[in-house]
Amino acid sequence: MPESSKPTIVLVHGAWADASSWNNVIVPLQAQGYQVLAPPNELRGVTSDAAYIASFLAQRTSGPVILVGHSYGGVVITNAGARGGDVKALVYVDAFIPDDGENVVTILDGSTSALAAADPTTVLEVAGYPGAPEGVAEAFLKPDTAHNFFAQDLPEADRWVIVATQRPISFLANVEPTVAPAWRSIPSWAVLGTQDRVIPIDVQRRMAERAGAMITEVDASHVSMVSHPDVVLATIQAAVDATS
Repeated sequence: MPESSKPTIVLVHGAWADASSWNNVIVPLQAQGYQVLAPPNELRGVTSDAAYIASFLAQRTSGPVILVGHSYGGVVITNAGARGGDVKALVYVDAFIPDDGENVVTILDGSTSALAAADPTTVLEVAGYPGAPEGVAEAFLKPDTAHNFFAQDLPEADRWVIVATQRPISFLANVEPTVAPAWRSIPSWAVLGTQDRVIPIDVQRRMAERAGAMITEVDASHVSMVSHPDVVLATIQAAVDATS
């Protein structure tokens, strides 16, 4: 039974994933008596995704919240964190931490990210989807991208599960800008994967330092919450301790 004195931990997944990407974090947090919620991130656009998470926080939580985001989930919590619920801390895991006016494309432009390829179709498979705005499609990871750039530190069988179960992200989510970033008013922590080939470590570090985040680096790929959940758990606990 969750202890009412503890904050609620809300985990927001990123692109090419779903809430199950947090399983290695959820189970130990629940064992420690935390209420844990891992809502779906719709991956359709910053404006709508942030509005959904803000609404979820307002309606599904009471009391203090530690809001955690992975990858594109970092964009979402940045835009949602000050708009719903009593968010006491932001925790970024291998995540984008955008400032006003920035988007995923501008952050990765000129970097060594696999996603900054001159031809995105070399690393992504593109498909249309019903209801998409004109000219907008969604992207899936190519198997080679998942294996060698997204989750290269996981066992091969786990990488194939990612390929099979990935949720695609709309291109709109990569180009819509951030407004009123929550990290300007809410303290933040960041776990940075030094072997991340999606958001290179220098890009992660620059964003985290700019946000004034308490930084922990780990020898991990883009999915450190899967490969090194102990580091993510320790960072969440540090945020809890500092804001309680």
